[in-house]
Amino acid sequence: MTPLNKAIGIGLALLAALGLAAWIWVAQPCDRSASASQVLVEIPQGSSVSDIAEILRNERLVRGRGAFVVAALLSGTYGKFQAGWYELSQASSPVEIAHKIARGEVAQIKVTIPEGANLRQIACTLEEAKVCGADEFIAAAVPATVTNRVTTFTIPAETLEGYLFPDTYFFALGSPAERVVAAMVDRLEDVFLDFVSVGPPAMLGSLDAVVTLASLVEGEAKWDDERALIAGVLANRLKTGMRLQCDATVQYALGEHKPRLTYEDLKVESPYNTYLRPGLPPGPICSPGLASLKAALHPEPTDYLYYVAKPDGHHIFSRTYEEHKAAIAKIRGQR
Repeated sequence: MTPLNKAIGIGLALLAALGLAAWIWVAQPCDRSASASQVLVEIPQGSSVSDIAEILRNERLVRGRGAFVVAALLSGTYGKFQAGWYELSQASSPVEIAHKIARGEVAQIKVTIPEGANLRQIACTLEEAKVCGADEFIAAAVPATVTNRVTTFTIPAETLEGYLFPDTYFFALGSPAERVVAAMVDRLEDVFLDFVSVGPPAMLGSLDAVVTLASLVEGEAKWDDERALIAGVLANRLKTGMRLQCDATVQYALGEHKPRLTYEDLKVESPYNTYLRPGLPPGPICSPGLASLKAALHPEPTDYLYYVAKPDGHHIFSRTYEEHKAAIAKIRGQR
């Protein structure tokens, strides 16, 4: 073997050894111990490979910035990384982490939206869960976002208040707000179409009005066994031309929930104040659950025209105003 060939052989061997060493370096996890942690990491939009490497190093997910850069080069993921929130393990190698970020395997979170939550409350819940920003969600929660998707409702109001179905969802952290809004409205349509077999009650006229009435039932009723009856009372008041006088609509008009409303509160100027305005409010006041939607679609036949809440959340129902005044006096005595 000539000296040149010998030198070339040695050089190739060294390169192979260096390549193997580099691969071993980037294929080893930062922490092999049983105490290795799962870390929630945000990769901001527009981050460079160097930026991502620094984020990972700070979270002790890689030993150094160079380890991740080399891992990206050797694994073919360089320049393919996607922004978002990722749940990464300190027991994963830089190569495994690089592949996960390049594939966009963003973390998902389970989020429960409670029945009766309003638009602002839903937005805050989503922001706290890191699904999307509250302001971005509210800006996206308008009919224009879902106009081409919705077939059941016309959504006459300016926002999607009431059309964001309360349920348990799995959302990717950092999701576009429009995608989250669409998923919640789609869920309402799916649920509604599952049980709607007849048209809306005559005094409501549309399924949009059903959703609005259901939101009032949701705001007024605490117990499921009273929802259909409360819907029946409200339906009777609509048919006879009486004002609905729902405390829940005043709470919505005030923009805050008060333990007890005052007579001054009942005078608040708002199209949602059903103590002052006849008929249903312009749109829903919260997101009604399935039980309230069913109650609004099928109000219980009754001759009651009044109800008042007892301390436990149940109600006393009355046919006449005199009976209603006696019920109020009785409950005040209990309080």
